[in-house]
Amino acid sequence: MENIRTTLKVHSETVLLVNVSLGESTICPADSLDELEALAKTAGAVVAGRVYQKRSRPHPATYIGKGKVEQIAEFVKRNNIDTVIFDNDLSPAQIRELEEITNCKVLDRSELILDIFVTRARTHEAQLQVDLAQLEYTYPRLTQMWSHLDTVVGAGGGVAGAVGAIGTRGTGEKQLEIDRRIVKKRIACLRRQIKEIDRRKERQVCARSKHFTVSLVGYTNAGKSTLMNALTDSKTYVEDKLFSTLDTKTARWVLERDLYVLLSDTVGFVRDLPHHLVASFRATLEEAIHADLLLHVVDVSHPQAEQQLEAVHKVLEEIDCRDKDILLVFNKIDRQPTGTFEMMKTLYPQALPISARKGIGIDKLMEAVLARATGEKLHLQVVCSQGDGRIPSYLRAHGVIISETYDDSKVVLEATLGRKQLGNLKRLNPLECEIISPGSIRSGP
Repeated sequence: MENIRTTLKVHSETVLLVNVSLGESTICPADSLDELEALAKTAGAVVAGRVYQKRSRPHPATYIGKGKVEQIAEFVKRNNIDTVIFDNDLSPAQIRELEEITNCKVLDRSELILDIFVTRARTHEAQLQVDLAQLEYTYPRLTQMWSHLDTVVGAGGGVAGAVGAIGTRGTGEKQLEIDRRIVKKRIACLRRQIKEIDRRKERQVCARSKHFTVSLVGYTNAGKSTLMNALTDSKTYVEDKLFSTLDTKTARWVLERDLYVLLSDTVGFVRDLPHHLVASFRATLEEAIHADLLLHVVDVSHPQAEQQLEAVHKVLEEIDCRDKDILLVFNKIDRQPTGTFEMMKTLYPQALPISARKGIGIDKLMEAVLARATGEKLHLQVVCSQGDGRIPSYLRAHGVIISETYDDSKVVLEATLGRKQLGNLKRLNPLECEIISPGSIRSGP
Protein backbone atom coordinates (compact mmCIF):
# COMPACT_ATOMS: atom_id res chain seq x y z
CA MET A 1 0.00 0.00 0.00
CA GLU A 2 1.18 3.50 -0.80
CA ASN A 3 2.61 5.27 2.26
CA ILE A 4 -0.07 7.76 3.25
CA ARG A 5 1.71 9.13 6.33
CA THR A 6 3.86 11.61 4.41
CA THR A 7 3.60 14.20 7.20
CA LEU A 8 2.38 14.58 10.79
CA LYS A 9 0.81 17.94 9.95
CA VAL A 10 -2.93 18.45 9.52
CA HIS A 11 -2.95 22.11 8.46
CA SER A 12 -5.78 22.74 5.94
CA GLU A 13 -6.72 19.03 5.99
CA THR A 14 -10.26 17.75 6.46
CA VAL A 15 -10.35 15.55 9.55
CA LEU A 16 -12.65 13.14 11.38
CA LEU A 17 -12.39 13.05 15.18
CA VAL A 18 -12.71 9.79 17.11
CA ASN A 19 -12.99 9.22 20.87
CA VAL A 20 -12.98 5.84 22.61
CA SER A 21 -14.18 6.04 26.22
CA LEU A 22 -12.77 3.14 28.24
CA GLY A 23 -14.03 1.41 31.39
CA GLU A 24 -15.26 3.68 34.14
CA SER A 25 -13.99 6.93 32.62
CA THR A 26 -15.74 9.95 34.18
CA ILE A 27 -14.91 12.26 31.27
CA CYS A 28 -17.89 12.98 29.02
CA PRO A 29 -17.05 11.87 25.42
CA ALA A 30 -18.67 15.02 24.00
CA ASP A 31 -16.51 17.26 26.22
CA SER A 32 -13.42 15.27 25.32
CA LEU A 33 -14.21 15.65 21.63
CA ASP A 34 -14.79 19.39 22.15
CA GLU A 35 -11.20 19.72 23.36
CA LEU A 36 -9.90 17.52 20.54
CA GLU A 37 -11.76 19.72 18.06
CA ALA A 38 -10.18 22.83 19.60
CA LEU A 39 -6.75 21.18 19.28
CA ALA A 40 -7.45 20.22 15.65
CA LYS A 41 -8.59 23.74 14.76
CA THR A 42 -5.52 25.18 16.49
CA ALA A 43 -3.41 22.96 14.20
CA GLY A 44 -5.28 24.40 11.19
CA ALA A 45 -7.50 21.40 10.38
CA VAL A 46 -11.11 21.53 9.17
CA VAL A 47 -13.32 19.23 11.28
CA ALA A 48 -15.88 17.33 9.19
CA GLY A 49 -17.29 14.93 11.78
CA ARG A 50 -17.04 13.28 15.19
CA VAL A 51 -17.34 9.63 16.25
CA TYR A 52 -17.22 8.10 19.72
CA GLN A 53 -17.58 4.66 21.21
CA LYS A 54 -17.64 3.32 24.77
CA ARG A 55 -15.70 0.11 25.40
CA SER A 56 -14.60 -1.83 28.46
CA ARG A 57 -11.10 -2.09 26.97
CA PRO A 58 -9.41 -1.18 23.67
CA HIS A 59 -9.51 -3.59 20.74
CA PRO A 60 -5.95 -5.00 20.43
CA ALA A 61 -5.78 -4.50 16.65
CA THR A 62 -7.76 -1.32 16.00
CA TYR A 63 -8.39 0.20 19.48
CA ILE A 64 -11.99 0.97 18.43
CA GLY A 65 -14.44 -1.83 17.55
CA LYS A 66 -14.15 -3.37 14.07
CA GLY A 67 -17.73 -2.47 13.16
CA LYS A 68 -17.01 1.14 14.07
CA VAL A 69 -13.84 1.06 11.96
CA GLU A 70 -15.90 0.05 8.94
CA GLN A 71 -18.28 2.97 9.61
CA ILE A 72 -15.30 5.29 9.82
CA ALA A 73 -13.89 3.93 6.55
CA GLU A 74 -17.23 4.55 4.81
CA PHE A 75 -17.42 8.11 6.22
CA VAL A 76 -13.83 8.79 5.10
CA LYS A 77 -14.57 7.62 1.54
CA ARG A 78 -17.90 9.46 1.28
CA ASN A 79 -16.60 12.80 2.66
CA ASN A 80 -13.04 12.85 1.23
CA ILE A 81 -11.46 12.88 4.70
CA ASP A 82 -7.68 13.46 4.73
CA THR A 83 -6.95 12.40 8.32
CA VAL A 84 -8.62 10.55 11.18
CA ILE A 85 -7.55 11.84 14.60
CA PHE A 86 -8.04 9.69 17.71
CA ASP A 87 -8.41 11.28 21.14
CA ASN A 88 -6.39 8.35 22.48
CA ASP A 89 -2.78 7.18 22.23
CA LEU A 90 -2.46 4.37 19.69
CA SER A 91 0.28 1.78 19.20
CA PRO A 92 2.22 1.69 15.90
CA ALA A 93 0.48 -1.59 15.00
CA GLN A 94 -2.96 -0.10 15.64
CA ILE A 95 -2.17 2.93 13.49
CA ARG A 96 -0.96 0.68 10.67
CA GLU A 97 -4.10 -1.50 10.83
CA LEU A 98 -6.43 1.52 10.91
CA GLU A 99 -4.69 3.13 7.94
CA GLU A 100 -4.97 -0.06 5.90
CA ILE A 101 -8.71 -0.32 6.59
CA THR A 102 -9.58 3.37 6.09
CA ASN A 103 -6.97 4.09 3.37
CA CYS A 104 -6.44 7.35 5.24
CA LYS A 105 -3.79 8.88 7.48
CA VAL A 106 -4.45 8.20 11.17
CA LEU A 107 -2.99 10.31 13.97
CA ASP A 108 -3.41 9.99 17.71
CA ARG A 109 -3.72 12.69 20.38
CA SER A 110 0.02 12.91 21.06
CA GLU A 111 0.86 13.39 17.37
CA LEU A 112 -1.69 16.19 17.11
CA ILE A 113 -0.25 18.00 20.14
CA LEU A 114 3.24 17.58 18.70
CA ASP A 115 2.06 19.13 15.43
CA ILE A 116 0.75 22.17 17.33
CA PHE A 117 3.96 22.47 19.33
CA VAL A 118 6.04 22.43 16.13
CA THR A 119 4.11 25.40 14.71
CA ARG A 120 4.08 27.32 18.02
CA ALA A 121 7.77 26.97 18.97
CA ARG A 122 9.33 30.37 18.31
CA THR A 123 12.59 30.44 20.28
CA HIS A 124 15.60 28.19 19.72
CA GLU A 125 15.03 26.64 23.16
CA ALA A 126 11.40 25.73 22.42
CA GLN A 127 12.35 24.34 18.99
CA LEU A 128 14.95 22.04 20.53
CA GLN A 129 12.45 20.79 23.09
CA VAL A 130 9.82 20.13 20.42
CA ASP A 131 12.37 18.34 18.21
CA LEU A 132 13.33 16.04 21.09
CA ALA A 133 9.71 15.24 21.98
CA GLN A 134 8.87 14.57 18.33
CA LEU A 135 11.84 12.26 17.77
CA GLU A 136 11.23 10.33 21.00
CA TYR A 137 7.65 9.76 19.88
CA THR A 138 8.69 8.89 16.31
CA TYR A 139 11.48 6.43 17.17
CA PRO A 140 9.31 3.36 17.95
CA ARG A 141 7.14 4.14 14.91
CA LEU A 142 9.87 4.26 12.25
CA THR A 143 8.48 1.27 10.37
CA GLN A 144 5.50 3.41 9.32
CA MET A 145 7.23 6.75 8.94
CA TRP A 146 10.19 6.46 6.56
CA SER A 147 8.89 8.94 4.01
CA HIS A 148 8.77 11.94 6.36
CA LEU A 149 11.68 11.02 8.64
CA ASP A 150 14.01 13.42 6.83
CA THR A 151 11.68 16.33 7.71
CA VAL A 152 11.36 15.31 11.37
CA VAL A 153 15.06 14.73 11.93
CA GLY A 154 16.06 17.94 10.20
CA ALA A 155 13.42 20.13 11.87
CA GLY A 156 15.75 21.63 14.45
CA GLY A 157 18.84 21.95 12.31
CA GLY A 158 19.80 18.30 12.75
CA VAL A 159 20.53 15.53 10.30
CA ALA A 160 18.53 16.62 7.24
CA GLY A 161 17.95 14.06 4.54
CA ALA A 162 18.57 11.19 6.96
CA VAL A 163 16.68 8.62 4.93
CA GLY A 164 18.93 9.18 1.97
CA ALA A 165 22.13 8.44 3.91
CA ILE A 166 22.78 5.32 1.82
CA GLY A 167 26.55 5.82 1.87
CA THR A 168 26.68 4.87 5.54
CA ARG A 169 24.97 1.51 5.01
CA GLY A 170 26.89 -1.67 5.79
CA THR A 171 26.55 -4.92 3.83
CA GLY A 172 23.05 -6.29 4.25
CA GLU A 173 22.03 -3.53 6.65
CA LYS A 174 18.38 -2.56 6.39
CA GLN A 175 17.21 1.02 5.88
CA LEU A 176 15.20 0.82 9.13
CA GLU A 177 18.39 0.11 11.11
CA ILE A 178 20.06 3.14 9.52
CA ASP A 179 17.05 5.32 10.35
CA ARG A 180 17.05 4.17 13.98
CA ARG A 181 20.77 4.82 14.40
CA ILE A 182 20.46 8.32 12.94
CA VAL A 183 17.46 9.18 15.10
CA LYS A 184 19.17 7.88 18.26
CA LYS A 185 22.22 10.01 17.45
CA ARG A 186 20.05 13.10 16.96
CA ILE A 187 18.14 12.42 20.22
CA ALA A 188 21.43 12.20 22.15
CA CYS A 189 22.58 15.49 20.56
CA LEU A 190 19.33 17.27 21.47
CA ARG A 191 19.46 15.96 25.04
CA ARG A 192 22.97 17.39 25.44
CA GLN A 193 21.85 20.80 24.16
CA ILE A 194 18.74 20.84 26.35
CA LYS A 195 20.80 19.77 29.38
CA GLU A 196 22.99 22.82 28.83
CA ILE A 197 19.83 24.96 28.64
CA ASP A 198 18.71 23.38 31.94
CA ARG A 199 22.00 24.40 33.58
CA ARG A 200 21.71 27.92 32.20
CA LYS A 201 18.11 28.18 33.40
CA GLU A 202 19.12 27.04 36.89
CA ARG A 203 21.83 29.73 36.98
CA GLN A 204 19.28 32.35 35.90
CA VAL A 205 16.81 31.20 38.54
CA CYS A 206 19.50 31.19 41.24
CA ALA A 207 20.47 34.73 40.25
CA ARG A 208 16.91 35.77 41.11
CA SER A 209 17.00 34.17 44.57
CA LYS A 210 17.05 37.61 46.22
CA HIS A 211 13.62 38.33 44.73
CA PHE A 212 10.27 36.74 45.46
CA THR A 213 9.30 34.79 42.32
CA VAL A 214 5.78 33.96 41.12
CA SER A 215 4.83 31.65 38.23
CA LEU A 216 1.54 31.44 36.36
CA VAL A 217 0.43 27.87 35.72
CA GLY A 218 -2.82 26.48 34.39
CA TYR A 219 -4.69 24.76 31.62
CA THR A 220 -4.00 26.04 28.14
CA ASN A 221 -6.21 29.01 27.17
CA ALA A 222 -7.10 29.72 30.82
CA GLY A 223 -5.99 33.34 30.38
CA LYS A 224 -2.47 33.25 31.84
CA SER A 225 -0.94 35.49 29.16
CA THR A 226 -3.83 37.97 29.43
CA LEU A 227 -3.29 38.09 33.20
CA MET A 228 0.46 38.54 32.67
CA ASN A 229 -0.26 41.59 30.50
CA ALA A 230 -2.75 42.96 33.04
CA LEU A 231 -0.19 42.75 35.87
CA THR A 232 2.97 43.83 34.00
CA ASP A 233 4.08 45.69 30.88
CA SER A 234 5.39 42.51 29.23
CA LYS A 235 2.99 42.62 26.21
CA THR A 236 2.91 38.82 26.03
CA TYR A 237 1.39 37.37 22.85
CA VAL A 238 -2.28 36.54 23.40
CA GLU A 239 -4.57 34.51 21.12
CA ASP A 240 -7.82 32.66 21.79
CA LYS A 241 -6.30 29.31 20.83
CA LEU A 242 -4.72 26.42 22.70
CA PHE A 243 -0.94 26.70 23.24
CA SER A 244 -0.74 30.27 21.93
CA THR A 245 2.85 30.40 23.19
CA LEU A 246 5.38 27.83 24.39
CA ASP A 247 8.00 30.28 25.62
CA THR A 248 8.43 31.40 29.22
CA LYS A 249 8.25 35.16 29.81
CA THR A 250 9.44 36.87 33.03
CA ALA A 251 8.75 40.48 34.03
CA ARG A 252 8.60 42.73 37.08
CA TRP A 253 5.26 42.95 38.84
CA VAL A 254 5.14 46.03 41.08
CA LEU A 255 2.93 45.35 44.11
CA GLU A 256 3.40 48.61 46.00
CA ARG A 257 5.85 51.49 45.77
CA ASP A 258 9.37 50.01 45.56
CA LEU A 259 8.26 46.43 46.22
CA TYR A 260 8.08 44.12 43.22
CA VAL A 261 8.15 40.41 42.49
CA LEU A 262 9.29 38.54 39.37
CA LEU A 263 6.30 37.08 37.50
CA SER A 264 6.70 34.30 34.91
CA ASP A 265 4.24 32.90 32.37
CA THR A 266 4.64 29.20 31.49
CA VAL A 267 3.38 26.82 28.82
CA GLY A 268 -0.23 25.73 29.32
CA PHE A 269 -1.18 22.18 30.25
CA VAL A 270 -3.83 19.88 28.79
CA ARG A 271 -5.47 16.66 29.91
CA ASP A 272 -3.22 13.64 29.31
CA LEU A 273 -0.26 15.80 28.27
CA PRO A 274 2.19 13.25 26.80
CA HIS A 275 4.86 12.35 29.34
CA HIS A 276 7.71 12.87 26.87
CA LEU A 277 6.45 16.42 26.28
CA VAL A 278 6.54 17.14 30.03
CA ALA A 279 10.08 15.75 30.18
CA SER A 280 11.25 17.71 27.12
CA PHE A 281 9.75 20.96 28.42
CA ARG A 282 11.26 20.67 31.89
CA ALA A 283 13.58 23.59 31.09
CA THR A 284 10.58 25.73 30.13
CA LEU A 285 8.86 24.71 33.38
CA GLU A 286 11.97 25.48 35.44
CA GLU A 287 10.43 28.82 36.47
CA ALA A 288 7.50 26.99 38.06
CA ILE A 289 9.74 24.39 39.69
CA HIS A 290 11.81 27.05 41.50
CA ALA A 291 9.10 29.68 42.09
CA ASP A 292 8.22 30.84 45.61
CA LEU A 293 4.53 30.99 44.69
CA LEU A 294 2.39 29.46 41.92
CA LEU A 295 -0.71 31.24 40.66
CA HIS A 296 -2.92 28.44 39.32
CA VAL A 297 -5.21 30.17 36.81
CA VAL A 298 -8.51 28.36 36.13
CA ASP A 299 -11.04 29.30 33.44
CA VAL A 300 -14.25 29.04 35.49
CA SER A 301 -16.39 29.82 32.44
CA HIS A 302 -15.42 26.42 30.99
CA PRO A 303 -17.91 23.61 31.70
CA GLN A 304 -15.01 21.23 32.48
CA ALA A 305 -13.20 23.65 34.81
CA GLU A 306 -12.85 21.11 37.64
CA GLN A 307 -11.41 18.43 35.33
CA GLN A 308 -8.97 20.99 33.93
CA LEU A 309 -7.94 21.95 37.46
CA GLU A 310 -7.21 18.29 38.28
CA ALA A 311 -5.27 17.86 35.01
CA VAL A 312 -2.97 20.72 36.02
CA HIS A 313 -2.49 19.20 39.48
CA LYS A 314 -1.45 15.96 37.79
CA VAL A 315 1.25 17.70 35.73
CA LEU A 316 2.44 19.64 38.80
CA GLU A 317 2.90 16.30 40.54
CA GLU A 318 5.01 15.07 37.61
CA ILE A 319 7.39 18.03 37.96
CA ASP A 320 7.42 17.85 41.81
CA CYS A 321 5.46 21.09 42.33
CA ARG A 322 2.29 19.80 44.01
CA ASP A 323 3.49 20.72 47.53
CA LYS A 324 4.45 24.30 46.62
CA ASP A 325 2.60 27.35 47.88
CA ILE A 326 -0.26 27.60 45.35
CA LEU A 327 -2.81 30.41 45.10
CA LEU A 328 -5.90 29.39 43.14
CA VAL A 329 -7.20 32.10 40.77
CA PHE A 330 -10.61 31.78 39.08
CA ASN A 331 -10.39 33.73 35.82
CA LYS A 332 -13.06 34.82 33.27
CA ILE A 333 -15.77 35.40 35.88
CA ASP A 334 -17.27 37.98 33.48
CA ARG A 335 -18.00 35.23 30.93
CA GLN A 336 -19.52 32.40 32.96
CA PRO A 337 -22.92 31.62 31.41
CA THR A 338 -23.69 28.57 33.60
CA GLY A 339 -23.50 27.55 37.24
CA THR A 340 -19.87 26.42 36.92
CA PHE A 341 -18.53 29.43 38.82
CA GLU A 342 -20.95 29.00 41.74
CA MET A 343 -20.11 25.30 42.01
CA MET A 344 -16.36 25.99 41.90
CA LYS A 345 -16.68 28.69 44.57
CA THR A 346 -18.36 26.14 46.84
CA LEU A 347 -15.68 23.52 46.20
CA TYR A 348 -12.75 25.97 46.51
CA PRO A 349 -13.84 28.88 48.75
CA GLN A 350 -10.23 30.08 49.16
CA ALA A 351 -9.87 30.85 45.43
CA LEU A 352 -9.70 34.45 44.19
CA PRO A 353 -12.26 35.37 41.47
CA ILE A 354 -10.93 37.72 38.76
CA SER A 355 -11.34 38.79 35.15
CA ALA A 356 -7.90 39.45 33.65
CA ARG A 357 -9.52 40.91 30.52
CA LYS A 358 -11.65 43.45 32.42
CA GLY A 359 -9.39 43.99 35.44
CA ILE A 360 -11.96 42.70 37.94
CA GLY A 361 -10.46 41.45 41.22
CA ILE A 362 -6.86 42.37 40.32
CA ASP A 363 -6.49 44.52 43.46
CA LYS A 364 -7.48 41.56 45.69
CA LEU A 365 -5.01 39.34 43.84
CA MET A 366 -2.22 41.86 44.40
CA GLU A 367 -3.05 42.04 48.11
CA ALA A 368 -2.93 38.24 48.41
CA VAL A 369 0.43 38.00 46.61
CA LEU A 370 1.81 40.90 48.67
CA ALA A 371 0.87 39.02 51.85
CA ARG A 372 2.67 35.91 50.55
CA ALA A 373 5.73 37.93 49.50
CA THR A 374 6.13 39.89 52.73
CA GLY A 375 4.79 37.40 55.29
CA GLU A 376 2.76 38.27 58.38
CA LYS A 377 2.83 41.91 59.50
CA LEU A 378 5.09 42.53 62.50
CA HIS A 379 4.90 45.44 64.92
CA LEU A 380 8.48 46.71 65.37
CA GLN A 381 10.46 49.20 67.39
CA VAL A 382 13.63 50.18 65.55
CA VAL A 383 16.42 52.44 66.81
CA CYS A 384 19.00 54.00 64.51
CA SER A 385 21.32 57.02 64.51
CA GLN A 386 19.93 60.34 63.24
CA GLY A 387 22.55 60.37 60.49
CA ASP A 388 21.42 56.99 59.10
CA GLY A 389 18.65 57.71 56.62
CA ARG A 390 18.64 54.23 55.08
CA ILE A 391 16.55 52.60 57.80
CA PRO A 392 13.67 55.16 57.85
CA SER A 393 13.67 55.08 54.02
CA TYR A 394 13.44 51.28 53.97
CA LEU A 395 10.58 51.27 56.48
CA ARG A 396 8.67 53.91 54.49
CA ALA A 397 9.16 51.99 51.24
CA HIS A 398 8.31 48.51 52.54
CA GLY A 399 6.23 49.08 55.66
CA VAL A 400 4.33 51.73 57.59
CA ILE A 401 5.96 54.08 60.14
CA ILE A 402 3.52 54.59 63.03
CA SER A 403 5.63 57.04 65.06
CA GLU A 404 9.06 58.67 64.92
CA THR A 405 10.76 59.96 68.12
CA TYR A 406 14.13 61.73 68.41
CA ASP A 407 16.28 60.99 71.49
CA ASP A 408 19.72 62.69 71.59
CA SER A 409 21.53 61.38 68.50
CA LYS A 410 19.10 58.50 67.97
CA VAL A 411 15.78 58.01 66.23
CA VAL A 412 13.20 55.62 67.70
CA LEU A 413 10.82 54.31 65.05
CA GLU A 414 7.64 52.36 65.64
CA ALA A 415 6.56 50.61 62.43
CA THR A 416 4.91 47.59 60.82
CA LEU A 417 6.82 45.39 58.38
CA GLY A 418 6.39 41.98 56.75
CA ARG A 419 8.27 39.12 58.42
CA LYS A 420 10.03 38.15 55.18
CA GLN A 421 11.45 41.70 54.91
CA LEU A 422 12.90 41.67 58.40
CA GLY A 423 16.16 40.11 57.21
CA ASN A 424 16.80 42.97 54.76
CA LEU A 425 16.12 45.49 57.53
CA LYS A 426 18.60 43.79 59.89
CA ARG A 427 21.25 43.87 57.15
CA LEU A 428 21.09 47.68 57.41
CA ASN A 429 22.49 47.27 61.00
CA PRO A 430 20.03 49.22 63.17
CA LEU A 431 21.18 49.98 66.72
CA GLU A 432 18.17 48.06 68.00
CA CYS A 433 15.37 46.08 66.40
CA GLU A 434 12.61 44.69 68.57
CA ILE A 435 9.49 42.83 67.51
CA ILE A 436 6.77 44.07 69.84
CA SER A 437 4.35 41.37 68.65
CA PRO A 438 4.26 38.35 68.64
CA GLY A 439 7.81 37.83 70.04
CA SER A 440 11.00 39.87 70.23
CA ILE A 441 14.55 39.79 68.96
CA ARG A 442 17.31 42.32 69.22
CA SER A 443 20.20 43.13 66.92
CA GLY A 444 23.01 45.63 66.89
CA PRO A 445 25.75 46.27 69.44
